[in-house]
Amino acid sequence: MNELLGISLTNLTNKIHAKTVSPVELMDAVLARIDETNGDLNAVVAMRDREALHADASEAEARIAKGDARPLEGIPFGVKDLEDAEGLITSMGSKPFADNVAVKDSDQVARLRAAGAILLGKTNAPEFGYTAITKNLVYGVTRSPWNLDRTPGGSSGGSSAAMASGMLPLVTGSDGGGSVRIPASFTGTFGLKPSFGRISTGPRARWSYDLSRTHHEDG
Repeated sequence: MNELLGISLTNLTNKIHAKTVSPVELMDAVLARIDETNGDLNAVVAMRDREALHADASEAEARIAKGDARPLEGIPFGVKDLEDAEGLITSMGSKPFADNVAVKDSDQVARLRAAGAILLGKTNAPEFGYTAITKNLVYGVTRSPWNLDRTPGGSSGGSSAAMASGMLPLVTGSDGGGSVRIPASFTGTFGLKPSFGRISTGPRARWSYDLSRTHHEDG
């Protein structure tokens, strides 16, 4: 694996800001790693045009040279296929949505892009994020980079497999009942499960988990 893909996100951003690593160099490493591993893992299920990705990386490099670098300048990232990224399909792993092209970014994706991160593509997820393994009828099965006979978990399994294999230094996920925590534990990656409402789910409404309204027949 390219040494750029074996370091933490913090160290990688520090190297980019220090101009010891260029966004173009990083993008080349990421694309080469995807070419090398994704055929076996099936973690990244849709990508933006490679010319557009290289153009974004060159633009990030120019911003850094001018001293205008943003916190995540030049960092390629993947988006779980339950979240909208403009111009890419949000299938939610379900055949009725297999051609559902997003017309705008979700709030989370928009904020990452505003911080300088480069949207690369979508990562696989089970249908509607329902199971703790990652497979669906649109894109098929995602496999663990540690053992191709195993699952990377779910529902953010595509994201965790992409990160654990070194394809991407940053990925998104979502977690209502373990969908970040399960894949993180299955693949040995770092996954953050924030409190509900801490990260916007817009434009979709926030899930309602109001435990204070739970009732029991015994009073």
